[in-house]
Amino acid sequence: MRFLFVHGTGVRRERHDRLFALVGERLTARFPDAAVDSCYWGDRFGATLGAGGRSVPGLKPVPGAAPDAPDGIDAETAEWALLLADPLCELRVLAEAGWPTGAGSGSGSGGEDGAADDDPFAMPGVQAAGIRVLATLAGLPPAPPHPGDELGALLHGTGLAADFPAALDAAARSAEAARAAERATGDPQARELATALARAVTAGVLAAAGAEADCTGAERDRLVELLTTRLGGDARVPGARAAAFLGRLAMRVTTQPLLNARRGSLTVGATPALGDILRYQARGHDLREFLHARITAAPGPTVLIGHSLGGIALVDLLALAAARGEAVPGAELLVTVGSQAPFLYELGALTALEPGAKLPYGFPRWLNVYDRQDVLSYLAGPVFPGDPRITDHEIGSRQPFPTCHSAYWKQDALYERIEQAVAEAEIG
Repeated sequence: MRFLFVHGTGVRRERHDRLFALVGERLTARFPDAAVDSCYWGDRFGATLGAGGRSVPGLKPVPGAAPDAPDGIDAETAEWALLLADPLCELRVLAEAGWPTGAGSGSGSGGEDGAADDDPFAMPGVQAAGIRVLATLAGLPPAPPHPGDELGALLHGTGLAADFPAALDAAARSAEAARAAERATGDPQARELATALARAVTAGVLAAAGAEADCTGAERDRLVELLTTRLGGDARVPGARAAAFLGRLAMRVTTQPLLNARRGSLTVGATPALGDILRYQARGHDLREFLHARITAAPGPTVLIGHSLGGIALVDLLALAAARGEAVPGAELLVTVGSQAPFLYELGALTALEPGAKLPYGFPRWLNVYDRQDVLSYLAGPVFPGDPRITDHEIGSRQPFPTCHSAYWKQDALYERIEQAVAEAEIG
């Protein structure tokens, strides 16, 4: 048995190699006797701005522009979508609102707005608790921690290590952090500040990494926990002031697209991701021929795993071949992950099939994996009703879009379901 992994849109060599190392390791652990190969197509068939983006009026790229947030997301995902758009937003709440009188400051409770300079019990020359927390953050090593350390291993394992120093520095030097630290006059406030700082750093590094991050919700939460502990805090206190405000705000603003970036940054940021899809729609034949050659290059039953655009190309290839009565030799099972193929079919934009057409005889079993928060994933079963070859399977990373579009590969549930599908197809 053989697995062939076909990457998705926007992926280039460095990203592919890191991603395939993860996928290959997970598949080999479950199928030690199987060959695991990949089909890298990004450089050869991917999109570039051939004229340097000169078609875009007033192009002024803005690095790190925030992604759009999807509609209908749950409170936690909405909150993180807001943090990804503005990593300092929680600190800004604390900087502006502070803590109310009686919030519990240890040495004193602060004035009406919780400011340190209003604290009638403040000891002259004694550093406010929040200032100490911020100083601890600023004193953390600027370089990514060593992989032997748990924090370092987590950063390296999620692809976040390279962006960590800048995110750490941005949070530590921000005016929001400085003002919030001044207002955190006691230990309970300082513990909440420690969590807010940890979340700001985590959101900053995730926003910078974008789709390059391979981070699940559990890994994100662990990163926050590790950073909070290093700052002398503990788990977030339920009902904390900034958390409650941020949660309410997140559920309001993330029900609409966060289109705060300029046109140029959106265009450049969408290339090569969106560009790969558009190029495939216009010139997909060459990529399909390339995939056919890779699939048939080795004998034996093959499980095809296609991510995003890779899944679209595989559906097209298999359906076109089956319609000609020339099923692709060896293709026994198709697994699409975060795929837009069903949606393109509904639109009439899928190359292989007209809307309403059935999958042709000879098309293999199809396992389609999706995440509700991934706005680039769609259901296949409902658009091909009654076809016993198709199974939709939901998994969730607890991450907002676009991070969730890349987070499938860290989920044990994905590989468990693939293993089940292989057994059901009796592939050996």
